[in-house]
Amino acid sequence: MRIVSLLILALLLVATAVAPAQTSKSRLANAVAVIVNDAVITYADIERFIAPAVEVLLRQYGNQPKVLEEKLAAARHDGTQQLVERQLILGDWTSSGYSLPESILEDEINDRIRERYGDRLTLTRTLQAQGVTWDAFRKQVREDIIVGALRSRNAGSQSIIISPQKIETYYVENKDKFKVADQVKLRMIMVNKKPTDPDGPKKLLEEIRGKVMEGASFAEMASLYSEGTQRREGGEWGWVERSVLREDLAAAAFSLKAGEMSPVIETPTEHFLMLVEQVKPSTIQPLPEVRDQIEKTLLGEERARLQRKYIEKLKTKSFVRYF
Repeated sequence: MRIVSLLILALLLVATAVAPAQTSKSRLANAVAVIVNDAVITYADIERFIAPAVEVLLRQYGNQPKVLEEKLAAARHDGTQQLVERQLILGDWTSSGYSLPESILEDEINDRIRERYGDRLTLTRTLQAQGVTWDAFRKQVREDIIVGALRSRNAGSQSIIISPQKIETYYVENKDKFKVADQVKLRMIMVNKKPTDPDGPKKLLEEIRGKVMEGASFAEMASLYSEGTQRREGGEWGWVERSVLREDLAAAAFSLKAGEMSPVIETPTEHFLMLVEQVKPSTIQPLPEVRDQIEKTLLGEERARLQRKYIEKLKTKSFVRYF
């Protein structure tokens, strides 16, 4: 296998030497980035693979050139490693003599058409717009099935068991992850300021506050007078942490005790009246509440470990060269 790969590399180098002159950008795109056994990964392959991630990064960090450069470099590195692992797994499939029934491939193609494109005509038009042939699409789907199947098989997805002791140990060692911040069960009435009547909203909320103090229902008052999005729910926000609210509102809400109502709070654009119905101090979620969550976390970690082990095993018996 190593000799075959070296021959492929030699032919590639000769072809590059005698090829007609091209622009430097074109030569770089078609240059070999990695050889995995008898498969070649070009820089163009890597750029196509990470294109969706690049679009997201450009939107997020377009105005931060240095950060964008670091993120793009990381994306290219990760994309390269994923493509290498993909070729290693495909090579393992071939060397193991496995075969994929056409019926499974057709079922997967039909599922993708139904879920992603709606019909075959739309898929065909999409492939044409992307410059992708039907055969290339089928090959991509086939490889996706193979890679998914071998990853799942070698990650022990069906046989991993997380013991109660591991769950309990994880809980003890990671209690900060299950800390719940202070919470209040909150109702709120919001009235926008009005340039034509600058004193009106505040006076209205003062009247409402007085009525509630005399026994009127805060929820009913909110349903009648609030201009906030929770009006139909009687101004109910439910249980909220400090981080959910604006700083000025959070300071007021978390200074109240259960059953207390705030004074009228004035901001640059609105007036607020808040009622704290209940208070929950910061606490650690008990183990029974988070047991399933911990088990999923540990399952994910174990699958990832087994997949890394599988890939490392494939690397020891494969030819991989980076350029």
